[in-house]
Amino acid sequence: MKILLGLKGSSQRAQIDDRLQHHPDVYEFYTDASDFTPNGYQHLYEAVQYVQSRGVSRIVLHHPMKFGATHTEIVAPEKQFPELYRFVEETTMQLIGLAKDLDVQCLIHGAYAQETTKYIDCYPNLVAAQQAAFDRLDRFAKAGGSHIMFENSIAPVFAYGDPAMEDEILSHHYRLAFDTSHCFIWLHGNNQGLQKSLRHLKDQIVHYHLVDSMGQTHDSLPLGTGKIDWRGVLPCLNPDATSIYEINLSNQEDCQEQLQSHAYLTRLAQALDYPFLTSRGC
Repeated sequence: MKILLGLKGSSQRAQIDDRLQHHPDVYEFYTDASDFTPNGYQHLYEAVQYVQSRGVSRIVLHHPMKFGATHTEIVAPEKQFPELYRFVEETTMQLIGLAKDLDVQCLIHGAYAQETTKYIDCYPNLVAAQQAAFDRLDRFAKAGGSHIMFENSIAPVFAYGDPAMEDEILSHHYRLAFDTSHCFIWLHGNNQGLQKSLRHLKDQIVHYHLVDSMGQTHDSLPLGTGKIDWRGVLPCLNPDATSIYEINLSNQEDCQEQLQSHAYLTRLAQALDYPFLTSRGC
């Protein structure tokens, strides 16, 4: 059975055409602040339509990672960081609108890591910060419905790998995106913990970022070059989810590292005779 080919790129035509020549099943757009100016948003809208016109129906829009020099942290409080708060609010609603208009998906990070601590310090304690993040994600989930998903981080606000936190996340009935490297790094390279998390969250996962890691830092390695046990991961994945290979590229206009990862996983799945990710869409 066919393994999904999921590729990631920007809304720039050169990157899109590079990915489309390989006939992907899934295309994930990474966006930045420039995609949310009036002209930039129109360009993004038309880029999604272009990818759809080329036969790719499973499309994910990744919320911008950065606002200026800082990450777009959900937990950043409005009072202390009004501009960042408004940017996250406005761009999320724009993505939800686009996703609903064109029947695609949008992906929001539950947290990042680099600046998270300074935002958590604005609250009385970690529990209060986590609750503020969940309250905001609840609003976004209600607005986005079946067109929005939330991705795990390497921060205590929204991380996979802690069963208690996972239980809390599951209780909100979010549609989840699972980045394998983020969980693996959060667990300091524990493959058994990664597999346990994948199984625990499986029924609510609608999308995967498949990416390898050494388990220490955010290294975004091609599959098979890090320490993730992909033989152990494969049986833990939800076959109804979509996926992309979120790999660092040496050239943004050449997705060879993503294709390398797909070839690795295809060989492994064939060797295991495993019917991996035969998605009907999310």
